[in-house]
Amino acid sequence: MRAVVQRVDGASVVVETESGPETVGRITGEGLCVLVGVTHEDTPEQAERLARKLWSIRILEGEKSCSEVNAPLLVISQFTLYGDARKGRRPTWNAAAPGAVAEPLVDEVVAQLRKLGATVETGRFGADMRVSLTNHGPFTVVLDM
Repeated sequence: MRAVVQRVDGASVVVETESGPETVGRITGEGLCVLVGVTHEDTPEQAERLARKLWSIRILEGEKSCSEVNAPLLVISQFTLYGDARKGRRPTWNAAAPGAVAEPLVDEVVAQLRKLGATVETGRFGADMRVSLTNHGPFTVVLDM
């Protein structure tokens, strides 16, 4: 399981629906925008470890964690985190888990964060999403579980 974590001053996810654009997830103020990728061997235990790490990692202003300042998180599934572009001009997605495997594990990260007391917004799994954010820093880290 891989996560790209950005410290943000607000972030949102918009998807196109039959009635037009719809914001499906939004956080305001200081928080984390987290892109989560899942590979074939990932487990619910890794999802739980990732949630604990996201809740406690000290990357907010003043080296604080989300748990210390009750900062929100926007969690978005992103299979492209396991893309491989080392050969040729087109990435391959062989390492990315299929939706039937990935979706429950991303949902488990969200559920575990909420169990810890986090305020969590999400994208929409499998949708063509437009993600907007203001990266504060810029500050971005990659977590591999």
